[in-house]
Amino acid sequence: MAFQQGLSGLNATSKALEIIGNNIANANTFGAKASRAEFSDMYAAALNGAGANSIGIGVRLAAVAQQFTQGNISVTENAMDLAINGAGFFQVTDGINPPMFSRNGQFKVDREGFLVNNQGLQLMGYPADGTGTIRPGAAVALQLPTAGVPPQATSDIRIEFNLDSRAGPVAGAPAVNFSDPTTYNNATSMTVFDALGQDIALTYYFQRAPAVSGDPPGVNRWNVFVTANGTPLNTPVGGPAQPVTQMVFPVDGSAPTSPAGAVAMSIPATTHRSGALTTPVSVALDLGRATQFGAAFGVTNMTQNGYAPGQLAGITIEPDGIIMARYSNGQSQPAGQIELATFRNPQGLQPMGSNAWTRTFASGDPIVGVPGEGNMGVLQAGALEESNVDLTAELVKMIGAQRMYQANAQTIKTMDQAMQSIVNLR
Repeated sequence: MAFQQGLSGLNATSKALEIIGNNIANANTFGAKASRAEFSDMYAAALNGAGANSIGIGVRLAAVAQQFTQGNISVTENAMDLAINGAGFFQVTDGINPPMFSRNGQFKVDREGFLVNNQGLQLMGYPADGTGTIRPGAAVALQLPTAGVPPQATSDIRIEFNLDSRAGPVAGAPAVNFSDPTTYNNATSMTVFDALGQDIALTYYFQRAPAVSGDPPGVNRWNVFVTANGTPLNTPVGGPAQPVTQMVFPVDGSAPTSPAGAVAMSIPATTHRSGALTTPVSVALDLGRATQFGAAFGVTNMTQNGYAPGQLAGITIEPDGIIMARYSNGQSQPAGQIELATFRNPQGLQPMGSNAWTRTFASGDPIVGVPGEGNMGVLQAGALEESNVDLTAELVKMIGAQRMYQANAQTIKTMDQAMQSIVNLR
């Protein structure tokens, strides 16, 4: 029996060395998981059951168990590199066979806009519609949009500013000459957009108005004039420009009491600086955040909701797997969301090579979800998960395996010498 025992030991130790060698070879493979050899002893079955003094007949390799522990996360600064921090696998597909699963996040964009790995397998997740709304459901191959975003005409304007309460009324108000700064107190500008995405330069002129008979002491009035690409708004035919609204401040200079709510303002067609004609725009001007304190004029915030058309400029991937498409006009919207999968028994997955696994009966069905949901890990863009191989530990295991191999060879050699002694008996 000693020959078989020693031979089984040589075979088992040889397998262990192969596993150690494979671990060392993949120490720099992103997403790779170390394996370990799991052995079991063997006993011969007796006709009437095992005896009390049964001697084993050797060892066998019971399993090659992959260790799905977290690998170190290495920053690469490549926006398309993804690392899973926690549980989960990327789902990749060739469009024909069942999906495979990987921890390697080295993805690229192919000629058709799909996110693919080095083997050409497409990353799976939830698509988004034209408005950027994620559509959960069955995961499909994610494809980046090619079309740009259409323009949006400005419909809402909000300005936050302070008017100097120490400024005196302008003589001759409400008459104004936009070329003469003495006919108004302050001015500021902003850009809005028409339905074609053409920019329109709006300039606001603030003119301190004289008090009206019956106003309580300390109540102040300000006329607000607006021009669009140099064309005054609210100008009667043949008459001078009129204020689009008049602001009335209380004694304490806080938010104006008039106008109450947003001011409806119509911007007519004007000539763009390129010579093109802009389209008319209707906007709501909100001045409710203005103040009139004893401080210099200053604008603290200006917002408007219009924008020009834009083309895809790049993408960023959020920790929850949402792929944000960035456009040249400064807008961004979701282009999809990556779906991850986990298994109750990851060690039941079948390695397929190229950093991928496939499900088996032992692994169970995949449990899918988005990053950060439930027990799913989160994504880190611009980083990759390194192999979890401990190179130092593998080298120590190699020394131990070498000693075991030598020891098993020695049992065969010893048994051979014993057999030779028996043969040489006279």
